[in-house]
Amino acid sequence: MRRPGPAAGPQRRDALPVTAPSEGSPSPRRPQQRKQVLLRLDPAVYEALARWAGDELRSANAQIEFLLRRALAEAGRLPRETGPLPRRGRPPGAQGGPPPGPPSGPSPGPPSGPPSA
Repeated sequence: MRRPGPAAGPQRRDALPVTAPSEGSPSPRRPQQRKQVLLRLDPAVYEALARWAGDELRSANAQIEFLLRRALAEAGRLPRETGPLPRRGRPPGAQGGPPPGPPSGPSPGPPSGPPSA
């Protein structure tokens, strides 16, 4: 019988997959939808950015992405394959919201049909 190895073994600080790869194929990595970055800002700059984002009903993260995309586009450096900014709010077709279409309620125009006597 073999003795069990140390708890972490040589894998310390390395990410280990918790699912088994499929038979006969190497474990393919899915590309991330969004790249995560650490950004260090002066606190006063962040506060100004957060206020600006709040004025435009965006998160600070969305405001940073908006400003970076605009700066890249103005400099002619925005890659062609870049998709549009994700829409804000609830995704289309989400349950719990009002159905799409014109708002319900009385119409502001004159009544249609013959007048009643």
